[in-house]
Amino acid sequence: MQLFVRVTELGSFSAVAQQLGVARSVVTRQIAALEAHLGAKLLARSTRRLSLTSAGTAYLEKCRVILNLVEAAETGIAEERQTPRGPIRVGAPLSYGLKRLSPLLLDFAEHYPEVTLDIDYNDRRVNLIEEGMDLAIRVTAKLDPATVARRIGTSRLIAVASPNYLARHGTPATPEDLANHPCLGYTAVAANPSWTFTTPGGRTVTVPLRSPLTASNGDLLTEAAARGMGLTCQPDFILDPWLADGRLLPVLTGCTTPELGVYAVLPGNRHVPHRVRVLMDWLAERLMA
Repeated sequence: MQLFVRVTELGSFSAVAQQLGVARSVVTRQIAALEAHLGAKLLARSTRRLSLTSAGTAYLEKCRVILNLVEAAETGIAEERQTPRGPIRVGAPLSYGLKRLSPLLLDFAEHYPEVTLDIDYNDRRVNLIEEGMDLAIRVTAKLDPATVARRIGTSRLIAVASPNYLARHGTPATPEDLANHPCLGYTAVAANPSWTFTTPGGRTVTVPLRSPLTASNGDLLTEAAARGMGLTCQPDFILDPWLADGRLLPVLTGCTTPELGVYAVLPGNRHVPHRVRVLMDWLAERLMA
């Protein structure tokens, strides 16, 4: 049942085999054996894709209910023992992971030695089901309404430039002034990045960027701003050390930027294993402090 559900989620025998680290033939034999056991075809196979038969659609719905009950039963035993155990695959943005999560995850691993952590730091937006993730950390101003997530922290964006740049090119007084400055944009979320500010009078201004340099990593853009290549707008967890030693200065300080939420995102409406809930509690307790 677990294998059948994975095949329907990923839409490919090969993708499931690669995720599990087994030969494709192992997956196809298991599904064929399941179909033989049931006496019904669950999947219609073509050269391009797999699709569910009517029997497969009905069986899939019941499989998910049954597997959630199995997971809940096993989790109940684990909770009685109060010892989280088993694998957790975690994804997180690179900069946030290195600057905020790493010490917390290492502490967690030491505190719960029966949990096996597999950590992937990557700035691209991952599909949790396709990549076999139990939990992903996202730092964003807005989540898709369909996303299953828990808010575990906050961050804020700050527009900055180097003292040398501001001495040479002047300091923008309003968001509209950014049209006259090179702005270094973060592209991991949007191909055409823009910055949004709320003025002291309550007016919201969205500024499309004139970017001589864009990147999918905020640390690189911060380094570029410190070299005087333009302005950038990055979260506080990246900028704090640069602001503390004066290598970068905040601009447009009278304006506010959208607050960023830090979210623990889960793969759909599945039952959340006890070990994953313990990790979310661990992170929330420390990040919200």
